[in-house]
Amino acid sequence: MTHEARAPISWGRATALALAILAISALCFVLIPNWVLTELTGVSHDGRVAIATVGFFTLLVIGAWMLRRLQARGVV
Repeated sequence: MTHEARAPISWGRATALALAILAISALCFVLIPNWVLTELTGVSHDGRVAIATVGFFTLLVIGAWMLRRLQARGVV
């Protein structure tokens, strides 16, 4: 596999990408688990904790995979 040199991304693009990644991360890792813990009233507290925990780690793995794919394509 050859590694071709890529032009570095601009500061503006890097800032925009960082802000987008932070916003999506806040949504996935803070707001969604919080919503699960507070709004799923038909499930017991332990069930909500389990759903939030499994969801958190699932989103973490998906996010890491997506960032790796974006990096491989030269987007980030």
